[in-house]
Amino acid sequence: QVQLVESGGGLVQAGGSLRLSCAASGRTLSNRAVGWFRQALGKEREFVAGISWSEGSTYYADSVKGRFTISRDNANARKTVYLQMNSLKPEDTAVYYCAAGRAYTRITSGEYDYWGQGTQVTVSS
Repeated sequence: QVQLVESGGGLVQAGGSLRLSCAASGRTLSNRAVGWFRQALGKEREFVAGISWSEGSTYYADSVKGRFTISRDNANARKTVYLQMNSLKPEDTAVYYCAAGRAYTRITSGEYDYWGQGTQVTVSS
């Protein structure tokens, strides 16, 4: 089992920045990937970014490329994945989830095994 807890959401004005954190515990993340997804009210959950835990390779949805950066901290047994979000837009408003899966380029939620509870991000215009 892998437990995931997101934090860092909040209210920000358009053009601002937020950094989300995803703290993992339980089983090792070796040979796994961590992805960030988001779900806006009334819409389907969509892939945002993914990272390979071992190599640190990353993959982004076109809608966030150049604005969001995914990274991980695996020093000293820490297991935290970050999502730095810059130049935020009102359309980025959603509940953001982190999830653990098999490959960082997988973009469908069904391919991820473990999920956090989500953190709300609201971008005002």
